[in-house]
Amino acid sequence: MLIGAHVSPAGGLVKALERGIERDCAAIQIFNQSPRAWRPTRYGPDDFAAFREARAGGPIEAVAIHAVYLINAGNKDPEIRRKSLESLTHALRVGDGIEAAGVVLHPGSAVGEPKDEAVARIVEIIDAALAETERCPLLLEDTAGAGQTIGRTFEELAQLIEGVADEHRGRLGVCLDSCHLLASGYDVSDAERVGAVVDDFEATVGLERLRCLHVNDSLTPLGSNRDRHANLGDGELGREGIAAFLSEPRFDGLPALLETPGREGKGPDAAEIAWARRLREEGIAARSA
Repeated sequence: MLIGAHVSPAGGLVKALERGIERDCAAIQIFNQSPRAWRPTRYGPDDFAAFREARAGGPIEAVAIHAVYLINAGNKDPEIRRKSLESLTHALRVGDGIEAAGVVLHPGSAVGEPKDEAVARIVEIIDAALAETERCPLLLEDTAGAGQTIGRTFEELAQLIEGVADEHRGRLGVCLDSCHLLASGYDVSDAERVGAVVDDFEATVGLERLRCLHVNDSLTPLGSNRDRHANLGDGELGREGIAAFLSEPRFDGLPALLETPGREGKGPDAAEIAWARRLREEGIAARSA
């Protein structure tokens, strides 16, 4: 398992690598631009080349990009859809340039419209963005289930994947978030329950689609439909739940990225990464026992 964290690319893409190395990460996640603004960061070939060179031979084995929160491919508003397509395409192009393991996307929300129509609109934008880019995978993230968000169930994720054109479907994967799973009603509070949820995912979506994990505890309980991250072991999943999630054998080899608030409110630091590794070891030991 490649345990790491979301880090800032402020000051340039190479700075994100440096921050990941400082935290002893094996994987990192970045935003390709401000997460709450439509304005893209103008990275160019020199930025990409410098990033690839700095990463070569180093400890960061996987890099993910998180698409901006403003994207809502399911929105009926044509202006929001246009901006969503442009932003998603830009993220995938950055992913192509830095050889990212994938761009993580919150699929979107129906915003008061029929859900099937929203799903069709999301599929249309996914197809268009993948057609305009080269190789970077697109990873659909499960949602906590607030409002009319799409992707709160494995069935909804499978519906999105199956709707995409055959020639693009090979670039689609899934990112599962431990906090979102609990909030949307999937009980991952101990090893047996984690195993049952992964069985369900394997049967519904396919384990080959799972490319990335977000590891967060949850401030809100099972089925709350509220996305509120907590530091590992400090929320509803607790020490046992996080240890069980991190030690699930079918997650071996995946990037496991922390998006926790951190002890000082500045995001996950080296101590939180070390704590995640310790919890994984505890989970493995408990399974062996």
